[in-house]
Amino acid sequence: MSLNFMIFMIMPGDPVQFFINPVKKGSAEEVAEQTRRLKELWGIGDPTMIRYVKYLYNMLTWNFGITFTGRNPVSSEMSWRLPYTLILMGGSITFAIIIGVLGGVLSAHKRGTITDTSSVFTALVFYSLPVFWMGMIFIYIFHVHLGWFPHAHAFPSEWALYPPQPYTATTTSSNPLQLLITINPSGLLATVAGYVSHAFLPILTLTLFQYGGFLLLARATMIEALTEDYIITARAKGVKERVLLLKHALKNAALPLITSAALAFGFMISGAIITEGVFSWPGMGRWIFDAIGIKDYNVLQAVFYIIALCVILANFIADLLYGIIDPRIKY
Repeated sequence: MSLNFMIFMIMPGDPVQFFINPVKKGSAEEVAEQTRRLKELWGIGDPTMIRYVKYLYNMLTWNFGITFTGRNPVSSEMSWRLPYTLILMGGSITFAIIIGVLGGVLSAHKRGTITDTSSVFTALVFYSLPVFWMGMIFIYIFHVHLGWFPHAHAFPSEWALYPPQPYTATTTSSNPLQLLITINPSGLLATVAGYVSHAFLPILTLTLFQYGGFLLLARATMIEALTEDYIITARAKGVKERVLLLKHALKNAALPLITSAALAFGFMISGAIITEGVFSWPGMGRWIFDAIGIKDYNVLQAVFYIIALCVILANFIADLLYGIIDPRIKY
């Protein structure tokens, strides 16, 4: 938490300068008064030690202050952006892990064949391509050329005026405080279809960009596991190849994969700045990027604090999974 505070304090530049008109600043007294009022409004006008104590109190009580631009509470701004990031990053990481691990297992099983070579080559290509370039190529193919998917935003633009109604809430005559929820099938289907169609291209982009790392890691750990004596013994006993690969070899090769997956999910809420910019996705990544541009300390300190907590939690869960998967590990 101390490092999180210090990083943004030593950032060059003054956020107040972004909001004071550089042409019509007025006299020196007027500029000083504007600066004082803005710093007082944002809570950054106190000495460093006082700000540090207030920062610790705010972080521990989850009172993150207000944003510099919209003067909205940071917590409320984060609460409506976070679901979009969880959909984008959570979906892409999940698909990348599934595709990468299964592809790595198959590649290790077919080591030295055309299947192995093509899998590794494809993974390296997608992992090396610029993610913004892949996003624009997919927009050209699936939106401009084929017209299958929208090119930007997280939901249809017409929803701003005419949002779908997935359900209706009515009060009962006996108890006005009791709500009766009625599902509207057509509205629910339209809502799901709208979100899925807009999320497909950014999730596809991030999945292809990320799965290569999991494939190469799974392949390396599986190749090492397949050379162990217990695998040779299991083959000699006539164990089916699928059972041998998924139950015996993969289970013993899963520890590095768990670590990599835990770190990926731990950094999930940091978003994907470039991909969110290409697809105009209203997630945490673009918010962080905009906050860096105007030195919005309240937003940056809150977001990095939450990211640090998520990484710590992800590592703790990974340690617990180690003991579950490998009984030889004792704590």
